[in-house]
Amino acid sequence: MEWNSGECSFLLKKNRQMLSFWEKQSFLNYDLVVLGSGIVGLSTAISFKEKKPEKRILILERGIFPYGASIKNAGFACYGSAAEIWHDIGQLGMDRALSVVEMRVKGMQKLRKRLGDEAIGYEENGGGEIFRQEDAFEAGILPELNRLLHPFFGKTVFEKDPEGGRSLGFQSQHISEFIRNRVEGQIDTGKMMQNLLALARQKGIELITGAEAAMPVQTANGWQIPLVNGPMVFHSEKIAVCTNAFAAKLFPDWDIRPGRGQVLITKPIKNLQWKGIFHFDEGYYYFRNVGQRVLFGGGRNLDFEGETTFEPALSPAIQQQLENYLKTLILPENQDFEIEDRWSGIMAFGKEKVPIIKNFGNGLAAGVRMNGMGIAIGTEAGEQLALMLSEI
Repeated sequence: MEWNSGECSFLLKKNRQMLSFWEKQSFLNYDLVVLGSGIVGLSTAISFKEKKPEKRILILERGIFPYGASIKNAGFACYGSAAEIWHDIGQLGMDRALSVVEMRVKGMQKLRKRLGDEAIGYEENGGGEIFRQEDAFEAGILPELNRLLHPFFGKTVFEKDPEGGRSLGFQSQHISEFIRNRVEGQIDTGKMMQNLLALARQKGIELITGAEAAMPVQTANGWQIPLVNGPMVFHSEKIAVCTNAFAAKLFPDWDIRPGRGQVLITKPIKNLQWKGIFHFDEGYYYFRNVGQRVLFGGGRNLDFEGETTFEPALSPAIQQQLENYLKTLILPENQDFEIEDRWSGIMAFGKEKVPIIKNFGNGLAAGVRMNGMGIAIGTEAGEQLALMLSEI
């Protein structure tokens, strides 16, 4: 048999993408494929494995590290600020808004129990919410809000600070109200993700990074999951979509839109006067300490259209505003500081501030649109998804 040059060229090109018999037998077939290795994806895989230890599970991750918000966030436990929860009650109604609070509390409890506080760097330093002179807030709602939240926390959550945050070094001349939050916590995002990944591997869950999934295809025996950037097609009985904002690329009819969150962190500041996590401007700005550093993020409301993007970039205008607020509100007057690093991450939002945690049938379920609450609700979302999928 002789090959001409055209046939040789075709076979050589195909050969670059060929898979062996062994690869096809051992690496392509699973009981569950999870798209996304953020907190929801890892929690789903771990919870499913705990329920079905005999099942084979694969996580596909588009990035070398988890690409979305899970490893780029500010590390807030994110139980919610006073103005935020009161706003949610007005938008969602009492029962639905409080169900989201309950999910946040349960999610953090399960994360802490699963990994332990040391493994996630959990600290419960509390925090607070700043209301500037131009902000409107009725402190008279606090007794009712505390009454509603007491069943979840077992204590009074919010209280008015008569000093307006002066003791913390905030520039109180610009503050009309400062509401302390007694229950807020913070975590070390990197440690959390490292230890979730380690636990998944320990349980025998497989993970492939740099593998962006294309649109899954339903078959008579389950699902085929091709890759955007490779020749492989994975086969699975069940599939869990846990790509948060990026689920909109696979399922554009879902009510999901991306929202970029920009963050900066300072070099250590000598004699930083506070610990904890803080919000202002309806939560669009948020800051915390990382040791003696200040981590500060937000500003998406300066340019909603521009920040509704999948592009993990920085906006000079937003970064400048963050620096301005450090100088004029957060740090004492004339406090010197230097920026050590800047980054951004992509969150997911919808018309309503509730996540999509849904069984679509036929072995497909999704846990997406975390609305900036992924750290708090991710473990609970994963538990719910695993339960749905294990019962199918």
